[in-house]
Amino acid sequence: MPLRSMTGFAQVKGELISHAEGSAGTERTGSASMSSSIQANGHLAFSLSLKSVNHRFLDLHFRLPSGSDSIEMQLRRLLKEKIARGHVEVTLSLERGSSETFQLNRPLVSAYIAAFRVAATEFGVPSDPDLNSILRIPGALDSAGDPEDGALESAVMATVGQVLDRLNQMREQEGRSIERELRQRMDHLREAVKTVQLHRRTVLHNYVERLQTRLQELLGASADRERVLQEAALLVDRSDIQEEIVRLENHVQHFLGLLDENGEVGKKLDFLLQEMNREANTLLSKTSGLAGEALKITEAGLAMKAEIEKSREQVQNLE
Repeated sequence: MPLRSMTGFAQVKGELISHAEGSAGTERTGSASMSSSIQANGHLAFSLSLKSVNHRFLDLHFRLPSGSDSIEMQLRRLLKEKIARGHVEVTLSLERGSSETFQLNRPLVSAYIAAFRVAATEFGVPSDPDLNSILRIPGALDSAGDPEDGALESAVMATVGQVLDRLNQMREQEGRSIERELRQRMDHLREAVKTVQLHRRTVLHNYVERLQTRLQELLGASADRERVLQEAALLVDRSDIQEEIVRLENHVQHFLGLLDENGEVGKKLDFLLQEMNREANTLLSKTSGLAGEALKITEAGLAMKAEIEKSREQVQNLE
């Protein structure tokens, strides 16, 4: 699977012909032709859209018409199979033609009015039911041209494959752009590591001089031998940054290898960048307080951290 961003948007539009005019669902992507068809024939049109942004896990949110539980279950199952990570908003909207007629759901409206009057009498509130509020109750009005059971579900599910393909195409296009930038960042990071390696001997020389000065101070003060050895061991341990250099080089190589593998590598890449940042911090701490040519290592270390941070911003958008 190609490298994908978690950011994308896709939408498809479809049409469901009422049972009276020959039930058949056909998809149309042109909004102008869709509107004219609705006005002329009174067909039921629908729009299915997917919008995704970055998230640590797969987070699905549905905005569907009432009574779409079966559609939601099928969409949820399919999206879990096709998308690994991201906050995904799924929106299904319906649009009816101007010739659409509605029927009053008399049992529901009657029950609401009866309950309203009982409550008004019980609590002594002089009030009459508001018809506008009643008609806004879900199910108070039923469309006379509603499709038969399962017709809308079948028509919507027939478009899911197309909208998912469009979403993933956009996510893959964004993923390719992120991959190019990440490879450039890794090239810059490698150059910074080479700079550190080049000036490593200067750092060692500076530490040797500091160690000699410190030992002379301690010996001149008649310090005991154990104390001198402890001080020497501490400075030697802090002197060499070869271990950090090797680890950074290995991390960069591993990072590029994951980019070559493609697929769902966002979390792995983010972990590697955290490790790189830790090595860069250690490198900077070991070279702190040095002057002269050794300052170039500090500059290179700060450049490393900048590249790592910019890479993390991009990686957190990858699936």
